[in-house]
Amino acid sequence: MTDPVLPEFPQLGAEERAALADLARRQQAGLRLRGRIVLACAEGLTNAEVAQRLMVSPATVAKWRERYLRRGLAGLHDAPRSGRPRSSNRQEAEARVAAVVEQARAGAPVPSTRSLSDTLGLSQSTVARIWREQEARLPERPDGRPGEPHGEADGQEGGEANRTGGGPVPGTPRMPRQLLSDHVYTLLRDWIVSGRLAPGQRLVESEIARGFGTSQAPPREAIKRLAYEGLVISQPHRGTYVARVSERQAQDIRDIRVMFEEYAARRVAGRLDAEHTRLLTEDVSRLRRAAAEDDIGAFRDADMSFHRHVCEAARNAALIRLWRMIESSLWDLHVLGDPRYAGSWGAMAEHHAELLDVLRSGDPDAAGPMFADHAAGEAARYLPDGSGPATGPGR
Repeated sequence: MTDPVLPEFPQLGAEERAALADLARRQQAGLRLRGRIVLACAEGLTNAEVAQRLMVSPATVAKWRERYLRRGLAGLHDAPRSGRPRSSNRQEAEARVAAVVEQARAGAPVPSTRSLSDTLGLSQSTVARIWREQEARLPERPDGRPGEPHGEADGQEGGEANRTGGGPVPGTPRMPRQLLSDHVYTLLRDWIVSGRLAPGQRLVESEIARGFGTSQAPPREAIKRLAYEGLVISQPHRGTYVARVSERQAQDIRDIRVMFEEYAARRVAGRLDAEHTRLLTEDVSRLRRAAAEDDIGAFRDADMSFHRHVCEAARNAALIRLWRMIESSLWDLHVLGDPRYAGSWGAMAEHHAELLDVLRSGDPDAAGPMFADHAAGEAARYLPDGSGPATGPGR
């Protein structure tokens, strides 16, 4: 099914783009996703292309595209909920949960959300939400221990889950305080990149939660981030798996990319207009910011945007169409912005600044080979010593 004819997306000003980029880095998953959707739409992608990149439905993309076009940034924030004000039952529940949170912080046993929901007459998800609200209002505990409620897997340790073959999480420690999803994400990502979680291996939220001793919310959020980075693939009705990349297919696409980028660089060198200079400069700033914040998903977005803008600057309509055709393969096969890269992301961001400089230099014979090496995965030769492996992934 193809997208309907979409209204032309407005050119983003520097202030608007900065506000959207800030939204795309928020801790709150909903706002972060909406910011990324709008930034992708601003690149000229269709709803289907944005949905594929961000692992959401085209309907979700269409919803937030339309809201942004109609109301701007204000349309991306949730309006106050309609309906009756909070009932006395809700207020009593908040007071009860607040007391339980305090008891948990003092070292008392923590009841499950299910037992609290039975006691309070509210749904389990509502109790969990109230718990998070009350926990957020309290200062951080000095001992650094989490005070989260448990779900049905109360009392199960990661070792037991692994002994019974219940989950793919090797040697899962108890999580320290701070945002649990960040710790789950970091460990899962390390295990995927190191190969401890093999390509094609299935990731089950409930099993990961048991292994880490958390509710399913932290693994769910962590898996969404890994999917956004391209390290896992979520398939409707089939589950989530560690991404399996065909090296033969990746090399085929890489070879095509080398030809495209060398041609574009030779054509653009010395003829870079003011608008594309601005866009590429913004892309470099986004790359630097993402590297500084260790946000690999945002780095990949900015990386793709940089190379797309170079192709657009060549002002060859056929090249732009061909780039669009291979862009999803560049993303899915990790040919561009490989999330498994083991070198310095900061050095790679600076290398993109050097790529922009060579386009400004006006020397096609310098720009062409430099972009070709970069696309071939040999950018490491241009990086400072120790900034990356001898042969780095395509960026």
